[in-house]
Amino acid sequence: MESQILSEIKEIKKLLSKVIGTSDLPAKQRFSKDAIAKAAKEYRLLEMKRGEWVIESDISKIIRNAPWHCGKFIIENFEFTNYFTYKRSLYFNRKDLIALKNELKKRNINLERYVELVEEQEKFEKKIKEIKKIGIKGKRYKIPEELRDIELTTCAPPDIEIVKNHIEKLKKEFEEKKLSEFIDMYDTSAYLKVRYHFERYIDQDRLKICKKWCNDFNYANGALREIINTKSY
Repeated sequence: MESQILSEIKEIKKLLSKVIGTSDLPAKQRFSKDAIAKAAKEYRLLEMKRGEWVIESDISKIIRNAPWHCGKFIIENFEFTNYFTYKRSLYFNRKDLIALKNELKKRNINLERYVELVEEQEKFEKKIKEIKKIGIKGKRYKIPEELRDIELTTCAPPDIEIVKNHIEKLKKEFEEKKLSEFIDMYDTSAYLKVRYHFERYIDQDRLKICKKWCNDFNYANGALREIINTKSY
């Protein structure tokens, strides 16, 4: 009975070695880590040929508004795990990329704009860290001893309700004039969608209105922040 079981196990191992492509190796090497890793690598290559994996440079073919080389961003910010690296290139599972695309669309997230916002925030935080890292030892400035009593008086800030009403008026104008075609509006800021290279080919009167609206909206929200900061002192 025991010899029969051992014989069957031996036969199973023989068949398995054929499946993973290591049957031509010596018996001791057929199921080594290197042999299994090689078999897994070859299987992935086969899957790539079948279109189950998408190279990083082709992500925009799945997610239309994906910026160039955003693979690392997708991995880090969306905890995307179904990927691997081959010859310094990232490959992503097609089905999971499509699922991610659908989820972003459902949440109304433009991947390119989101990448821009995150990168700008990271740059700002990096500058802050650099300044803190340098540190300050003693005074790094010198004010002349005789320099005193030079002040700038300012008028009181406007009534906060005036600014808030202006912002609400602009939001109403945004809806009435259907400016969403050319403008992305967030809670306290707005950005022109039109790229520089396309501006000459768009209705100039419409473009002028959109630019003015963006400036007014950002200005009003900036004023609101200043009033709130002034009151907090």
